[in-house]
Amino acid sequence: MSVRTSVAETVVLARAVAYKSLILRVRYAFNTLTSLLTLYIFFALLFFGGRAIAPQAIDDSLTGIIVGFFLILTATVAYADLSWELIREAQWGTLEQLYMSPLGFGRVVTVKTAVNLLFAFGFGGVLLGAMLVTTGERLVLDPLVVVPVGLLSVCTAVGVGYVLGGLALVFKRIENVFQIVQFSFLGLVAAPVDQFPLLKLLPLALGADLLREGMGQGTPLWGLPTGDLALLVGTAAGYLVVGYALFGLLSRKARADGKLGKY
Repeated sequence: MSVRTSVAETVVLARAVAYKSLILRVRYAFNTLTSLLTLYIFFALLFFGGRAIAPQAIDDSLTGIIVGFFLILTATVAYADLSWELIREAQWGTLEQLYMSPLGFGRVVTVKTAVNLLFAFGFGGVLLGAMLVTTGERLVLDPLVVVPVGLLSVCTAVGVGYVLGGLALVFKRIENVFQIVQFSFLGLVAAPVDQFPLLKLLPLALGADLLREGMGQGTPLWGLPTGDLALLVGTAAGYLVVGYALFGLLSRKARADGKLGKY
């Protein structure tokens, strides 16, 4: 198979996956909107409630709160959607068909992940706009900072999502693990990485810190610490590689145990 043919097949696959994902989100629009609305309401309660109790504290940390919520929503859509899609495919009885795809199960999962990232940034942008309108806060939305730093940050969460997807294939019901991961991410976006540098190795922590500096202070990409940017690239690649490798091991275990198409 030539490289051109492989690329063409991947493009066709990406279109089909994106179309299916869009159709499902539109068809179940109530669920799509409530997932976004829930996080916005949580932010609004935190903002207005905090303003009533400790206005100075909220004003001082408002940039961090907005960036944190933006990153949390983006990361949640990116890492959780893959697991939920695999669970739904198992429920529908179509997971084995994906596994037998001539393009390879790994390529199908990778394309699904890439499409989920696009939707994640779309939802994150909507929430970010709503938060800025609600608070009146102004951030520097430099695409040269938001896109690469945000993408690398979310890639660490995607690596975790691969592991969760593999666990979903083997154990089927992992909702409690989702809750643990989501609460962990809430803490990591506010992690004091300057005081505890080892926290930079954890998902979202370093990326959230760099986004706060870039969006809050208007620091351009080339003005961010070079060492931190290099570390962010390394951790993003590391989480993706390790997460994908574990996903492959767990999917093969599910197939060997005869659990792939069962729910």
